[in-house]
Amino acid sequence: MLNNITEKSLFSRDIRIIKKFSNLELKLYKYFHNKTGLFPESVIIIEDFIFFFVKDQHFFSVSNYIASIRKEIPNKKVLIIRTEKKLISQIFSLFPDLYIHDVQIKSVDSKKIIASVYILTFRDRGVAIGREGNYIKAINELFKNSIKIEDCNFIFEIECQVSAFYF
Repeated sequence: MLNNITEKSLFSRDIRIIKKFSNLELKLYKYFHNKTGLFPESVIIIEDFIFFFVKDQHFFSVSNYIASIRKEIPNKKVLIIRTEKKLISQIFSLFPDLYIHDVQIKSVDSKKIIASVYILTFRDRGVAIGREGNYIKAINELFKNSIKIEDCNFIFEIECQVSAFYF
């Protein structure tokens, strides 16, 4: 079904972020360095979102700059995301302010794997999806074009569900 890939082995696979920069992304790369004193691992623009991927050890020091970066780039949604080595960790990093209850494979076909991210409340699910679904679409675009999963030739997509478990 998954070419002998189990759910556990899929989520524990290594990932890499493909580093291709447009001219605007290069300008933002330099801007980020001038602002924070650190180079991001990658800068990716998808629609209205700007993703600055940074090393885990630098995440908390550069996250102090997020408010001023957002003020200086007013028409975009700017996010600073930790670069992770494993797929499951990267999924959690892409939803930094939310409590994720569980992540499971929902379906698999010959070309696509759909993973469900289970969140506890409808409010948090709305935050995870974004206005008109734009954030989850941007995340799926990231996985389609910029985040590659080791030894996996499937298209990887994420959807958000509200968990049936309430505390």
